[in-house]
Amino acid sequence: MRLTRWSFDRKNRIRGYFDKFPNSTIYFRRIRRYYSVYTLDWNEEDPMVTMEDREEMQRLLNEEIGRLEAYKNRKSREHI
Repeated sequence: MRLTRWSFDRKNRIRGYFDKFPNSTIYFRRIRRYYSVYTLDWNEEDPMVTMEDREEMQRLLNEEIGRLEAYKNRKSREHI
């Protein structure tokens, strides 16, 4: 999966677009120092989004905007 493009939305949100889901918009919200999937505008023409897909999308976006280290060190990671 690749992050094809992203843009800032309003109030600490980012819109992300991925090649695996070309017709869907994924919204990310900032949590402390990294961004996490908040909601998505899913299109039925795209495959279902799995938890693994969400993890990869979060990693790709945080890497793109320079917050990968904060994402890797998040508290929820300890429980996985």
